[in-house]
Amino acid sequence: MKKWVLALFVLTVYLLHQDCWNWRKAEPFVFGFLPIGLAYHAAYSLVAAFMMWVLVRHAWPRELDEMEGATPPAAATARPPAEPARPEHGSRAEDTD
Repeated sequence: MKKWVLALFVLTVYLLHQDCWNWRKAEPFVFGFLPIGLAYHAAYSLVAAFMMWVLVRHAWPRELDEMEGATPPAAATARPPAEPARPEHGSRAEDTD
């Protein structure tokens, strides 16, 4: 049941993104200066962010969290070599050259 509700939520947000009713008009202005299409997409972005939070919270595969203790691949843990220490400006090492 939960998968169907989440799928319906994703489908609804997807369909709301196709806002053809705001394509050719700029009025009314939201807050007196923001065109309706831009305000709609700002609100849509907040809804999409909320949807992603809900999906991560309720549909994230638990197996990925259980693998947390596993050893990561060597390439992921490799660090670049450290840079050699440079003498500070005005140090004696510069004066001897």
